[in-house]
Amino acid sequence: MFLFAQVEKAKFNLSKTVSQCNFFSSICALNSAMFTLQAKTRIMINSTQVSYFTLSAYFDTGGFKYLYFMIILSLYILIICANLLLIVIICMNRSLHEPMYIFLCSLFVNELYGSTGLFPMLLVQILSDIHTVSVPFCFLQIFCVYSYVCVEFSNLAVMSYDRYLAICYPLQYNTQMTYNKVLLLIALSWLYSFFTIFILISLIAPLQLCGNIINKVYCLNYSIVKLACSETRVNNIYGLIITFLTVFGPLILILYTYMKILQVCFSGSKQTRQKAFSTCTPHVASLLNFSFGVCFEILQSRFDMKSVYSMLQIVLSLYFLTCQPLFNPLMYGLNMSKICIICKRLLLNFVIKCGSQS
Repeated sequence: MFLFAQVEKAKFNLSKTVSQCNFFSSICALNSAMFTLQAKTRIMINSTQVSYFTLSAYFDTGGFKYLYFMIILSLYILIICANLLLIVIICMNRSLHEPMYIFLCSLFVNELYGSTGLFPMLLVQILSDIHTVSVPFCFLQIFCVYSYVCVEFSNLAVMSYDRYLAICYPLQYNTQMTYNKVLLLIALSWLYSFFTIFILISLIAPLQLCGNIINKVYCLNYSIVKLACSETRVNNIYGLIITFLTVFGPLILILYTYMKILQVCFSGSKQTRQKAFSTCTPHVASLLNFSFGVCFEILQSRFDMKSVYSMLQIVLSLYFLTCQPLFNPLMYGLNMSKICIICKRLLLNFVIKCGSQS
């Protein structure tokens, strides 16, 4: 009987211990669930509080900020004047209403569009003591800058296709590159760019952010993605796809067309080589200049570049947005004979008119 009583007591103690363990397990599970809920709530609170971004790449320049402001403003005015001049020249002269010059006109319009997406806010930030930008304006700048890059590469790819037809198939060129086809290619370049970047913005807009500091002088997509507390796998995959389609897709097409052009040049006459050299040199120079700036910005945004001097990082990150809009009108204006002759004529008429008035 004594042995039976001891066994029953052990069973009772064991069941009590098990029930206590189950109780503590339930408490632990409840605490874990509460902690997860608190973390998610904290993320939601942080994400709703982000109404602006701080651009931390700016630094105090003291009285030099007015000098920098004047330099940037002068560069912006020069970009507007140079591109507008060539757009007006192409539109007003019937002799320039050819596919190559219409594509150039689209390129110059894009330079105005891209520079306008950067310079006004850059000028405001230079004079400001607090370098902040609201979320809607930040998204607007991302849309302008990224669509500018897409349109630029698309335009350069279309122009290389135009040169390929003109040099490799000169007899069929007028039937292949019709006015309607030119307008269609330009429209597709712009619409494709706007559509892809609109999707990009729609993916980053709902992200839950745990910070608002962007280590740049202007807004970038990946800088915002890095601030996200929520899942960003879709953003990263889409970003890589867009990078490939926007940068490497046109580059592959351009490389193919120029390989064909080189084959024709080596087997053709001296006149063919001269024509190819005069029309393709500005295009190649523009492509290399822009590709260098964009590739550096992609590398800088994806990898740690703290070893690079901060001022050099800022200059190189602004390179493709500041130099390309001025580089293109100067390069094409000086190297395209028809445009160069008309520019010289306008300058001569202006000098004569000023001399007669004085």
